[in-house]
Amino acid sequence: MRGVARGRHWRGLKMSRGRISRGDIARVAAAGSGARLCTMAWQKILCSCCLLMVCLTWVLAKPPPDKKDRVHHSQDLSDHPHDDSQDFSYDHEAFLGKEEAKSFDQLTPEESKERLGKIVDRIDRDGDGFVTQPELKDWIKHTQNRYVYENVDKNWKDYDKNKDGRISWTEFKNATYGYYEGEQFSDLENKDSYHKMLARDERRFKAADKDGDMIATREEFTAFLHPEEFDYMKNIVVTETIEDIDKNGDGFVEVDEYLGDMYSPESGEPEPEWVKSERQQFLDFRDLNKDGKMDREEIGHWILPPDYDHAEVESKHLLHESDKDKDDKITKQEILDNWNMFVGSQVTNYGEDLTKDHDEL
Repeated sequence: MRGVARGRHWRGLKMSRGRISRGDIARVAAAGSGARLCTMAWQKILCSCCLLMVCLTWVLAKPPPDKKDRVHHSQDLSDHPHDDSQDFSYDHEAFLGKEEAKSFDQLTPEESKERLGKIVDRIDRDGDGFVTQPELKDWIKHTQNRYVYENVDKNWKDYDKNKDGRISWTEFKNATYGYYEGEQFSDLENKDSYHKMLARDERRFKAADKDGDMIATREEFTAFLHPEEFDYMKNIVVTETIEDIDKNGDGFVEVDEYLGDMYSPESGEPEPEWVKSERQQFLDFRDLNKDGKMDREEIGHWILPPDYDHAEVESKHLLHESDKDKDDKITKQEILDNWNMFVGSQVTNYGEDLTKDHDEL
């Protein structure tokens, strides 16, 4: 068996040897229980059975887990091409999120505009009657990360025990670990693991807690649950990554530790090509100062790369296309006047379909 490669799935298996012919089967049937079977026939049968057992074992065995991708990528805002000359599907999904954009497609223009107006009121956080580019960018990031906020909402009621709209460290600790002062997990066999998890959670909670009162607001609790989404949590993400991968405890990640996070080799097996490729990636692009290991800065560059900011570009695009008086901010009316770029409806989609059909004809 080859070493388990995380993220690599079993490929098709071929039985190229040990087939049982019809003649073999006939001879076995004719021989009866007391007859001595031909040695070759037995060999073929045993070989086939062994291969069948191996195949069944491989098929029924749980496939290896996916390769852990520790890099936090900046995802695109839509799967549609960004071509406003064709349609505004990209802008709709960027502004609303994919699922919400589908729901708007079922509305009439009047209903779509009405709902858009309510969204604009939410985007204009300071209530000054204008939507700025930063406000628009924040909204787009919010819609694209809706799964994050839904996850926070789901967990919130489980931890906010006193229903005061905040979650203290004590509330989280007791709800998560059933931990009370003096018990120290004494009745658990793997209490050392629980101690480590508790310490790790407390450290992350403190990092997320901006004002240091050990009571998390909704934003701070979101940063605690999803630290990769917040710039000020970058250090804690790097620290936790080092703890996960750095097996010799020197505070750095060497190439074997980097590969060990993805692949568990078995003795005597050659190194797969994809592992060789990852090794070269480490040497060429991970270890920037070429000292044979990744330090904190290099690890941060690896797992939190300075990606293309899709929300920044899209917010500037929407503002530019709607800002008729060119004052670098847009009113609610300017947005509603350009409503079909921001949201869709049955009528606009039907009109687009008619246009496409006409062009094709």
